Amino acid sequence: MTRVLVVEDDPQLVRALVINMQARKYGVDAAPDGTTALRLAAARQPDVVVLDLGLPDMDGVDVIKALRGWTRTPILVLSARRASEEKVAALDAGADDYITKPFSMDELMARLRAAVRRTEEAPLAPETTLVKTDDFTIDLLAKKAARDGRDIRLTPTEWHLLEILVCNPGRLITQKQLLQEVWGASYGNKTNYLRVYMAQLRRKLETDPAHPRYLITEPGMGYRFEP
Repeated sequence: MTRVLVVEDDPQLVRALVINMQARKYGVDAAPDGTTALRLAAARQPDVVVLDLGLPDMDGVDVIKALRGWTRTPILVLSARRASEEKVAALDAGADDYITKPFSMDELMARLRAAVRRTEEAPLAPETTLVKTDDFTIDLLAKKAARDGRDIRLTPTEWHLLEILVCNPGRLITQKQLLQEVWGASYGNKTNYLRVYMAQLRRKLETDPAHPRYLITEPGMGYRFEP
């Protein structure tokens, strides 16, 4: 049984989440604050954490950082904070997804299923050298990309950007993370760089660059590779 840890201080919302999750055959533990959440996470080893940021004893971002010190369990943030910088802070701390309140229970359950599915799928192992999609192939060892049997010329910067994304399938990589990794620490706010290079990658790899299938934008937050 998949176990979910719900970290939320609103009793009514906790009750609704527990009822909906248990109806879908999830095992659920609930924590009303960050201290209890960290204790339960260590004791129960949940498969997914659903976390509110506004907790009574500590900020949810600190809970994320504490969890990321020892576990890669997917963390779905469920918060009333809508500002882009709040979302980016949570994602940079290690959250895997961010859902704003009020929210659709169906959407939350779909994202929960997606998080579980990604953990069940084998991650890209270090020795894995070939990433295949229906439209293109990436050879990580040879640093080559091909589409329709023809090699695609990528610049070193395009390749570095693509490599980060395909080595983290399904995971949202924030703009700040990408910029610092590809261009350096002083480029953390140069989001126009990402827009230009992602557009170039889509033109080279996507069948319909205006409606990408693989290189997905999460507005204001970052990008993900959906294999």
